[in-house]
Amino acid sequence: MSPPMRKLLTTLAALASAGAVQAAEPPQPVAVQALPAAPVIDGDAGEWPGAWIKIPVKPAVAKDERARLGLEETDYNVTGSLTVQLKAGVHKDRFYLAVRYPDQQADTETRQWVWRGERYGELKKHEDMFAVRFHLSGDYDRSMLAGRDYTADVWLWSAARTNPAGLADDMMHAIGPRMIEDAAEYEVQGVGTVYIAKSRDEGEPAYRNLRPPKQQTAPSLPAIEITGKASGSAADVAARGVWKAGHWQIEFGRALNTGQRDDVVFRPGKKLLGQIAVFNRGYAEHKSVSEPLLFDFSGVR
Repeated sequence: MSPPMRKLLTTLAALASAGAVQAAEPPQPVAVQALPAAPVIDGDAGEWPGAWIKIPVKPAVAKDERARLGLEETDYNVTGSLTVQLKAGVHKDRFYLAVRYPDQQADTETRQWVWRGERYGELKKHEDMFAVRFHLSGDYDRSMLAGRDYTADVWLWSAARTNPAGLADDMMHAIGPRMIEDAAEYEVQGVGTVYIAKSRDEGEPAYRNLRPPKQQTAPSLPAIEITGKASGSAADVAARGVWKAGHWQIEFGRALNTGQRDDVVFRPGKKLLGQIAVFNRGYAEHKSVSEPLLFDFSGVR
């Protein structure tokens, strides 16, 4: 890892851990309603009853901090602070989630291979994404860099890679101050080394990476193939998004209990911590995030 990137990650870590100390307010409640019928996962939440719950999100790294690090606006997430509207519900043995948030345009292109004289080089195009994570085990914290030891079940919807297949990436994040196999390491001021391991659930996702040929066959080639043939636990989370009139609207659905160790169990009558994140043509730390949410299944039996 280059020294500038290490410096950036260290700064990010310091901001995140400081934010964790200051976040004294209780999690925002999200009432999970009993749905009279199962929503169709098609990105149109018109059949959902009840009012939207408004959830503010803000950049993971503030604008003044980007300027101090010498980052251009185009180098970093500029989604800014916005309000995500959310509904959550249960019908029979499935949990459903609907979200709606503003975005000026739909970014639905992903990586490509472009011929550059002698060989193909990667052209990075970053799609819109939305993530939701749920507390799976350990000492949950709003930050991944606060030194707490915990795991989270993460659903990552992406406009180019998963949306065509009607799915979200089903992942698990393992986070903590102790060594984790194949984890990224972050040096955090005032905390020490934090290890973060991100893994997809077992099975095949709905897309795969493509390697370019050695000889030119076209000016540009796709770097991702949408197979639509997800399998195993990787295919647990149905998701579909539709962009219209300056907004993304996305619906998710998954069994309350998949029986998989890397999936959280949604329990009627209980409460569960979680968070959401918006990626506007972004990736990694390029996101706007919410404070912790408390999904309340008390109204579901």
